Amino acid sequence: MASIIIPGRRAFLGSIGAAAAFFHTKGLYAQALTETAATTEGPFYPDKMPLDTHNDLIIVNDSVTPAVGEVTWLSGKVLSSAGEPMRNAFVEIWQCDTQQSFRHTNGANKTVDSSFQGYGRYLTDSTGRYQFRTIKPVAYTLMNQFRAPHIHVAISRNGRRLFTTQFGIRGNRDNAIDQVFKGLAPAQLQTVMADFKPMPGSKAGELVADFNLVLNKTASEGDDGVLRGGIGKKEGMRMPRRPQRQ
Repeated sequence: MASIIIPGRRAFLGSIGAAAAFFHTKGLYAQALTETAATTEGPFYPDKMPLDTHNDLIIVNDSVTPAVGEVTWLSGKVLSSAGEPMRNAFVEIWQCDTQQSFRHTNGANKTVDSSFQGYGRYLTDSTGRYQFRTIKPVAYTLMNQFRAPHIHVAISRNGRRLFTTQFGIRGNRDNAIDQVFKGLAPAQLQTVMADFKPMPGSKAGELVADFNLVLNKTASEGDDGVLRGGIGKKEGMRMPRRPQRQ
């Protein structure tokens, strides 16, 4: 797959407001929301953080060479089941590159796309919204384990990990044989699937994906009325091995 030339970090940050118009979700507060299913963290949370951890995973530092892949604007909100926005929550994402390599000592194949950051974080705003620019996830085989395309997500606040999950591509044929997704009931599975659609007006073939995270948590505040962010300790959970896809 050829690289897609995209604007640098300044252009990305300057375009967040315009792109947010594509992620407006109607009717969120009409009724109690269905909670997002939690899953294992998986074994490839970065064991050494990249020097760059911003929310644009396509450009590392001030490089002019973008990552290889289908550029995707990932956005959504972190909400309680009552629809309350969870502001000042750290949202972390991590995923493999198109060479099927994570930013992890044991999660890299022979080749690595050094232009892909592989990990990013974002502090939610007053509406609970987060946003990343990344690539559409790809399937991989690591440690003799096949996985359908997915992106890992963790949410922390006040230095405590609140929630961890993995979400995939709705309708992807490999979802049916993925060991994590197979372990979820049909209703749960629907809460960890996102549509990756063409971005209206994009001349570079960019995609958009809207993924809301609904937690069984309340947006409680401290005595001073402040919600403080903080990245919690990773869970360190590993996936059991299963036969790889034939």
